[in-house]
Amino acid sequence: MAINNPYTAYQNNSVNTASPGELTLMLYNGSLKFIHIAKKAIEDKNIELKNTNIQKAQAIVSELMVTLNTDLEISQNLMSLYDYINRRLTEANVKNDSAILEEVEGMITEFRDTWKQVIQLNRQKQHAGQGGQA
Repeated sequence: MAINNPYTAYQNNSVNTASPGELTLMLYNGSLKFIHIAKKAIEDKNIELKNTNIQKAQAIVSELMVTLNTDLEISQNLMSLYDYINRRLTEANVKNDSAILEEVEGMITEFRDTWKQVIQLNRQKQHAGQGGQA
């Protein structure tokens, strides 16, 4: 008999009802979480945990690459940056280099923060467009 975990149900519902923009934000946050765990694992000399979490971060970056609309110039630029991030993650994994992870973490944090601002601006526009409605 499966035990219902309210947190798991909430998490699944959050993903299933999220907008594409919110899903992208979740992907950025997930990759940052895995990079943070990998950095701690390098500190603790836990190679297996480091490897697993860097691979999870790489899987997220790969997913971000797949979802890009390559017809847009900005997407082509992002593709190059995501490719760079993936290569640096591989290098960090091979060399057990937390400095590389910090570099990548900074880049992904910038993407995440910018994306968060875009979502907030879109929400403000939507609410402004609904003015006067009851």
